Amino acid sequence: MPLSTQSEAGDDQYVLVASLDNAKNLSNILKAITFKDHALFNATANGLKVTVEDSKCLQANAFIQAEIFQEFTIQEDSVSFQVNLTVLLDCLTIFGGSTVPGVTTALRMCYKGYGFPLTLFLEEGGVVTVCKINTQEPEDPIDFEFCSTNVTNKVILQSDSLKEAFSELDMTSEILQITMSPSQPYFRLSTFGNAGNAHYDYPKDSDMMELFQCTKTQTNRYKMSLLKPSTKALALSCKVSVRTDNRGFLSLQYLVRNDDGQICFVEYYCCPDEEVEEE
Repeated sequence: MPLSTQSEAGDDQYVLVASLDNAKNLSNILKAITFKDHALFNATANGLKVTVEDSKCLQANAFIQAEIFQEFTIQEDSVSFQVNLTVLLDCLTIFGGSTVPGVTTALRMCYKGYGFPLTLFLEEGGVVTVCKINTQEPEDPIDFEFCSTNVTNKVILQSDSLKEAFSELDMTSEILQITMSPSQPYFRLSTFGNAGNAHYDYPKDSDMMELFQCTKTQTNRYKMSLLKPSTKALALSCKVSVRTDNRGFLSLQYLVRNDDGQICFVEYYCCPDEEVEEE
């Protein structure tokens, strides 16, 4: 691949270099968290974490492990910058995303450090395009203080079953109500839209349910407008973990398999809309 053989003598000037034989493996996962223009990139030796937030109510994180990249070199413990995600995606798909079998866009992503642009070298069919995207000073992401020790309820589902639920629920509803319980209805999704109330129940021994760990009955409501962006991640994923903590905060963790069969994760955190009195 020409990009990998290009002069690497200057690589020591970069604090971060990441290469992919197939840029789609990055662009697809970034599309799953694109609901605001700007994203925070944080790179460590473990890989890349990309964070997008909406006000103080919703946070999405995409995790791309270092092993996914053909090359991943970082000169500091941690490298952070903010970039316009819409512009980055436009650059990553600059060749239009070829559908010809065996033809992929190769990517080499380089960053010199604070104040410098993010430089992309994209190559397809011998044609190399260089894109430079201005970076901004990174803002600290919100800490939702969502930790596993405070998780009260957790289920892991096949994504297809959640896609089916979303197709049947009334999306005119302003809220999605989630009930998780050690007893019936176990795991219930409810909407209250123009067509009336709708419920979608999952038995805990359903084939679609890979794990069911519920310790207390919880009913929480979440703004549908905040959850809608997460359906992009759902569409790409094969499994989803749904967790709630003792405050009613929601974690949706999606397992996404890329074109090469490698696994990445996308996680959404959402704060509850209002308290629901338990009957």
